[in-house]
Amino acid sequence: MFSKDIGIDLGTALILVYVKGKGVVLREPSVVAIDKNTSKLLKVGAEAQQMLGRTPGNIVAIRPLREGVISDYDMTERMLREFIHKVSSFRLFKPRVVICVPSGITEVEERAVIDAGIQAGARRVYLIEEPLAAAIGAGIDIAKPDGHMVVDIGGGTADIAVISLSGIVESDSIKIAGDKFDEAIIKYVRRKHNVLIGERTAEELKMSIGCVFPRPEEQTMEIKGRCLMTGLPRVFTVSSSEMIEAFEEPTSRILEAIHSVLEKTPPELVADISTNGIIMTGGGSLVWGFDKLVESHTGIETHVADDAISCVAFGTGKSLEWVGDMQDGTINLSRRKQMN
Repeated sequence: MFSKDIGIDLGTALILVYVKGKGVVLREPSVVAIDKNTSKLLKVGAEAQQMLGRTPGNIVAIRPLREGVISDYDMTERMLREFIHKVSSFRLFKPRVVICVPSGITEVEERAVIDAGIQAGARRVYLIEEPLAAAIGAGIDIAKPDGHMVVDIGGGTADIAVISLSGIVESDSIKIAGDKFDEAIIKYVRRKHNVLIGERTAEELKMSIGCVFPRPEEQTMEIKGRCLMTGLPRVFTVSSSEMIEAFEEPTSRILEAIHSVLEKTPPELVADISTNGIIMTGGGSLVWGFDKLVESHTGIETHVADDAISCVAFGTGKSLEWVGDMQDGTINLSRRKQMN
């Protein structure tokens, strides 16, 4: 085979590309920069991210994926094409591609992802749900008749699912995740300190001192923003306990979704989950204390998976082994059982 099969974790914030036999070979922010006047694609990924909020009038840096789905089809297709070209050395043979999507995706959104993949240079496109891919990537044997709960918090969506026998038994996908945490910080700083900060500053705060559960020691960080009273730059300090306050709304929505999935899950599987624990994956799960918060609310032991950010990409990559059994656009691996 000249063309390597590719697995893509099509995230709102990050795109990870897995090549069969090589592992994760590309990890780039899902950002593109274009020249508005000529529609020319200038930069993709990390280089384009540097331009966010800093571009002159004719250049625009955009994120073509919002809340886990494609918001700008043309840009997504161009971005995917760049990434597929970067990782596939043979242009002669088009690769088969498995793309990861949120579990709550609609048929129209599903079709858009498949079409974008084909237009970007894939020979065939298959889909897999994020929680399934996350479970496989976290090392769970999903084929067993044993219940596991996965909470995948990405940039655009939080996907909660109960998995057994290679399929999703109960799931929920909410559009509250990493991006909403950044927005919550911006709103909080504006309300509490009367200062406007940008998305990148909010993300730095989230990653450095952000927490959803009290830290053993209070942490602070000095940040810069624009004072809304004077319009001038202002330097001020934010503490980790303020972060808990800022994150209150998005975290309570995620906890409600976990609770509602557990309520709908058959009792036998709930018993399995209380034994096996809850596994958290995705970049959003790395906010300090998220596992402790979930554990304190559910009473079920909760762990953040090793290399939580790459779990979905690894799982998508491992699912390439079953690509021969999958139908185009297969979204749930349990459908393979009905085909065999």
